[in-house]
Amino acid sequence: MGACPKHRVSRLTKYNRRSHDKLAPLPLVKCTNCFEIKLAHRVCPACGHYGKKTKVFEVEKA
Repeated sequence: MGACPKHRVSRLTKYNRRSHDKLAPLPLVKCTNCFEIKLAHRVCPACGHYGKKTKVFEVEKA
């Protein structure tokens, strides 16, 4: 059985209810080694650098 509303829902009530459904922005930062844009707390896809470690893995150049 579906909804059976007694009154119309105003725009303000509808948008206030949906106000928390938005997407959060991605946490982008610059790599400290090569200054490329990368996701925070991830290994850099350009140079393989993470934190204070120099090379976590080798990056293959295609």
